[in-house]
Amino acid sequence: MDRDEARRKLEFYRDLGIRELHVRSLPAPPETVTEFEGAEAPAPAVKAVSAETPVPAVLSMTPDDDSLPRILDDMGNCTRCKLHRGRTNLVFGVGNPQAKLVFVGEGPGADEDAQGIPFVGRAGQLLTQMIEGTAAKEGIQVQRPDVYICNVVKCRPPENRAPEPDEMQTCGQFLFRQLMTIQPRAICALGSTAAKALLGTKDGVMKLRGRWHKWRDVPLMVTYHPSYLLRAYNVQAKREAWEDLKKVLHYVYD
Repeated sequence: MDRDEARRKLEFYRDLGIRELHVRSLPAPPETVTEFEGAEAPAPAVKAVSAETPVPAVLSMTPDDDSLPRILDDMGNCTRCKLHRGRTNLVFGVGNPQAKLVFVGEGPGADEDAQGIPFVGRAGQLLTQMIEGTAAKEGIQVQRPDVYICNVVKCRPPENRAPEPDEMQTCGQFLFRQLMTIQPRAICALGSTAAKALLGTKDGVMKLRGRWHKWRDVPLMVTYHPSYLLRAYNVQAKREAWEDLKKVLHYVYD
């Protein structure tokens, strides 16, 4: 990668709101790598580079041969943010690595943390029913293994709280690499946290849902998180979520 290409990649990440990128240790001399202005010094073996300064040609933020196994390997036994302190398992993602449709949620819960698989608890079971039940009713042959499912953050937040901005920022680089590697035809953002991470918006689900948005030219639909739909009083939200999902499935698979 030449310097112009590296700079373009860095500017892309900056436009996404990421102020610090973490990459594996490189053989380049330390003086060729600098930090973002105002950022704290990263942990050993991790370097942060600035979009404002020259970049060594060996640096690769999004390798041309990127893959899901490589991204997972780059994450390693991640300790980049405080969420790692309470995790049992890192929850990376599951499904078809060449999926036409990707679902992005907020973060792992207790069941997901225990198993290392996203959306396996009650909310995950509902998501599976939504995907497979809606597809069957619409005459679309899609099962859960045909799509890809992941979260904004890969470690369980304490007490299932919403991820904090610095945690979303740190983990966001890996989410974006997942999406760029899979190159889906569409993305479905489940809940406000996923919408904020992917669209950089402060708007809530009720304002965003029901219409198409874009993430890097990929059509993106926002809908309710399945955990919200589990509440008995959210009958109208359930109807709206099913309508959202019908739009997504027909767009992707028709």
